[in-house]
Order: sequence, then C-alpha cells, then structure tokens
Amino acid sequence: MKTTSELLKQVRKIEIKARGLSTEIFAGEYRTAFKGRGMTFAEVRDYQPGDDIRNIDWNVTARFNRPYVKVFEEEREMTVMIMVDVSASGDFGSCNETKREFMTEIAATIAFSAIQNNDKIGMIFFSDKVEKFISPQKGRKHILYLIRELLTFEPESHATNIGNALRYFTNAIKRHCSAFIISDFLGPRFADDLIIANRKHDCATIRVYDPREETIPDVGLICMRDAETGEECWVDTSSKSVRDAYKAYWQQKSLEIVQAFHKAGVDSTVVATDGDFVKALVKMFHERALRH
Repeated sequence: MKTTSELLKQVRKIEIKARGLSTEIFAGEYRTAFKGRGMTFAEVRDYQPGDDIRNIDWNVTARFNRPYVKVFEEEREMTVMIMVDVSASGDFGSCNETKREFMTEIAATIAFSAIQNNDKIGMIFFSDKVEKFISPQKGRKHILYLIRELLTFEPESHATNIGNALRYFTNAIKRHCSAFIISDFLGPRFADDLIIANRKHDCATIRVYDPREETIPDVGLICMRDAETGEECWVDTSSKSVRDAYKAYWQQKSLEIVQAFHKAGVDSTVVATDGDFVKALVKMFHERALRH
C-alpha cells in the first residue's frame, strides 16, 4: 500500500507526462477529430455580399438602418466518457509497467486532451460488472481525482465482461457523448453491445496487450495461473506443438477482437505495453478526422 506522499508523487508524475503529451503532440489532432455537434451564436457583423440572408439579424438591422448578420461558431463542449478495464488480467506486465499502468497513462493523456478542448470528462471502471461510475466534470482538480482513482482503485471482481459495461454505459448516459473503451478485450463476446453503444454514442476502442502474451517462451515445465479465475495448470513449454497451439489461439483471438471492432464501426487502435501509445492515438485521431 502506497503512502500518501508516494501516491501524490505518482499522480504528479503521470500529470506531467500526460499534460506534456496532450499539449505538445495531439491536442490539435483531438480537436480536429472530435468536433462539437451544434452551432451557437457568437456575434453580429456587417452584412457582406455572399452571406446567407437567412442569417440576417433583423432587429439589429432595423436599429442601425443597415444590414447585419448573425455569426455562429461550432459548439465545442462535449462529454467524454473513458471506460477503463480494471479486471485482474490488467495486472500482468513483462515490460516496464503492467497493462493497467499503461492504460492509466493512456486514460490520463486523453483526459488532459479533452479538458483542453473544454470538454467534460467522466469515467467508468469495469470488470465483469461496473465497479465505479464517476460523473463527467471539468477542470484539472477533477482530472487529478480521476488519476488517483485509476492508481488506487481496487475492484471487487477479477473477471471481465465488456458487454455488461457497454450496456450500463448505453443506458446510463442519456445524451450523445464520445467514449473511449480501454481494455485488453479478453473476455466474452461483446460485438453486439458495442454496436448498440456506438449507434447512440461515438465510441473508440483502445486495445492494450503485453508482448509476452503473443507467444510462450521455451522454459520447460511451468505452472500457469489465470489471474481472473485463479485456475492453474502445468504446461510443457518445451513442446513446439504446445507453443504453436498457443500462438494460433492468440492470433485467432486477436482476429476476433479486430473483427468485432470493424463490425461495430468504431474507431480503434491496438498498442503493446512496450509500444508508443501516442503514435497509435495520433494515427487513430488523424484517420477519424479524414472520415468526418
């Protein structure tokens, strides 16, 4: 258990890194990719040839005896929900950090990008159920609270069910919002629930995996334990057929996940814990901006 001082240092470290990344690298990409959904009145100005006559402000025109038009600007403010997988599989890590720590950095960076855009940010922590719901709010203080929760939250359940979280999200958030689902997506099928969520909201998926999950190394007879179920089994990793079978399983599972994303029509990216999530997000945001 971290002391308060250690926790504050960790929060500050993530804040500095996340703010730097969001400010210097892809705040512009975020702003371009996630546009407001409405128009709001900004000001009036003199009518110019070519202006739409439907935008003439007749009250101001009559007062000054010359034509004025209303100027509108895009309504920038949005609600952003970040859904983070806190199941036990996130505790695995063979690189410098676990999947959950990596997901925390991604969530924090997205949150700081959103707040620069004057958006409200909320979070949903999920395992095989919704573990915690944090209402969308603005401000640095709110984001620091989100980061603290990401670092310290202990889920009640170890298992994963993304479909349950998506159904809760679809029902709980009434107004249209943008949502980022950050997970390893290892669990029961979720495609149908993602389709429904993306029809109502604007969803993007970020799949995080550890490179050690792709293959089993040849290290002889070892005991493997499923972090979510607690089930243990002995595996002879010196057997090439065993290693090949696992690799085939992983490739098939990864293909199914990608197909689920495509079926739902969501923006998506996949990044390893030893990879650069900034490049992955920038690419996803850029591709999204080109389509919208």
